[in-house]
Amino acid sequence: MGWQAASFALLALVVVGGIFWYERSRPSSRIVALVAALAALAVAGRLVLAPIPNVVATTDIALITGYALGGAPGFAVGALAAPVSNLWLGQGPWTPWQMAGWGLCGLAGAALAAGSGRRMGRLGLAVSCAAAGFAYGALLDLSTMVTYGGEQSLDRYLALSARGIPFNVAHATGNFVLALAAGPALVRMISRYRDRLDFVWHRTSAERPSMGAVAATPGRSAMLVVLSLVVALAATVPAADAGTPTDARRYLERHQNSDGGFGATPGSRSNPGMTAWSMLGLSSAGRNPLDLRRGGNSPVDYLRAHADGIRSATDLERSILALAAAGVSPYAFGGHDLVAALRAERGGSGSFSGQVNITAFAVFALRSVSAPDDELDRSADWLRRAQNRDGGWGFRPDAPSDADSTGAALQALAAAGAPGKAGAEGIRYLRRAQLADGGFPLASGGSSNSQSTAWAVQGAIAAGTSPGSMVNGGRDPLEYLAAQQAADGHYRYSASTDQTPIWVTAQALLAVNRRAFPLGRVPRASEPGGIPVPEGPAANKQDSNGARHHAKGSSQGDGTGNEGGEKRKRKPGASESDRGERASAALAAAEADEAADEDSTNTTRTYGLAGLGALAVALGGGFIWYRRRLP
Repeated sequence: MGWQAASFALLALVVVGGIFWYERSRPSSRIVALVAALAALAVAGRLVLAPIPNVVATTDIALITGYALGGAPGFAVGALAAPVSNLWLGQGPWTPWQMAGWGLCGLAGAALAAGSGRRMGRLGLAVSCAAAGFAYGALLDLSTMVTYGGEQSLDRYLALSARGIPFNVAHATGNFVLALAAGPALVRMISRYRDRLDFVWHRTSAERPSMGAVAATPGRSAMLVVLSLVVALAATVPAADAGTPTDARRYLERHQNSDGGFGATPGSRSNPGMTAWSMLGLSSAGRNPLDLRRGGNSPVDYLRAHADGIRSATDLERSILALAAAGVSPYAFGGHDLVAALRAERGGSGSFSGQVNITAFAVFALRSVSAPDDELDRSADWLRRAQNRDGGWGFRPDAPSDADSTGAALQALAAAGAPGKAGAEGIRYLRRAQLADGGFPLASGGSSNSQSTAWAVQGAIAAGTSPGSMVNGGRDPLEYLAAQQAADGHYRYSASTDQTPIWVTAQALLAVNRRAFPLGRVPRASEPGGIPVPEGPAANKQDSNGARHHAKGSSQGDGTGNEGGEKRKRKPGASESDRGERASAALAAAEADEAADEDSTNTTRTYGLAGLGALAVALGGGFIWYRRRLP
């Protein structure tokens, strides 16, 4: 604890000392304005590149500011960029470390200027920016070890640093490329501004201070001016409207592919794994996957068409779970007995592939098809033996505990019977692993993400613990998930990353709907408790008797009544022509809605692309014009 206290004290000294130094330097009002502009540029350079993991322009801008203007302005630009950009990306215990890291990059730039006389070439500047990226990553690796507790040792730091090498390499590479392309031009522009517009009025001892002299020494108010400018810029961006689980369900429905399946991202190719995950997320929200069709195909149709490729234990488990929720038998699915194939994967110890998560999923899947208790007990006993001393589970026995594996194991033990003492210990581990934003990390020392948080919520529900009672930093895991939901309904992976939105949304839906595995059968739209079929592109397009696609599935040997509506009873007094007319009218309305949605989407896309194109032309033209006017 002494090492941690010393680290935090040093951190406070660097941040506060750097800001005080900038204030004591008494920058002119023009330098204050330039620092504000560069800080805003550093913020924009981080936000624009946020979709690319660990590639940011902020490090380059802070270093180049220090190189061109000096250490104090460089530190101020770097230190301001972190808290302001985190207004969008999420504040947390990492913010002061980022302030210190980017502030020190500004100081490093000043040291380079002093050592080279500001005569460093393009390549040297790019290499220096890359080195700054590695140094920044090393500091943030230290922050991970210090902030989140555990053993404070060189060995642990080196282990954390080794895990972060790909991210630090990406950061350094991005810095090198950006500095190589634009570094010298930015240096010239900043230096030209400094040389031409930074001046001080000189006066004799008998003269009173002129207005110019007063303006040149704003002193202690300088930092407040900069903060007010950049915070005002942040305040002009409207906050996104909070979404709901229904919005998330509709997001998934909108992004079904024409083959009936789903990919991990909108527009990506369908695959059985993502299709099964999407089916589970939709089922947790009350949507039976059989009621969701695109191009005449449902997710079940997609899985059936690709049944030959459902071979691994994980694909078998997810598919069985998803089919059971839809009310479709997995015993004779597309010519395959998925349950028998899964049972063949079980080892003599009761585990599947010797891994916790795969074994837990197998318990869910077998319970969903009413496997006998003694069959599940073998796997549940193996899971109990795999529990770590801290109460959690890792991906395999003796591996460090994590929220994902712990949440899966808790659900499996509940599905196989009462979780008992192992369940209580697992909940205690989850409470310790929860971070101050209410979420859960993938591994110790990481930051929160939606998928790990969803696993933890499902595990807590299965163990009989309310997620609302799991509070850290004044927030529970459901509040963390709510904060990650975007305006279009999908859930972001984390505050700083928006990868695989369909997969993340499907998993998050299970948690926000408070559903643990396995799921029960979901009612069809035509049954009591079912929700209406979606309108527009995801409409369920059937023929006049409402069973053409279902009958097709039956002909493949899926079993009688597997799809919850293949043998539907006719209503008394309803003729075939009456039903045909009603179905045709519904189809026409759905197609009209689809056309309207497509027109609206195309119009929005056209205006958006046109606006971005005009902005790119304006920025590019302005930059070229400015460069041509330089001597």
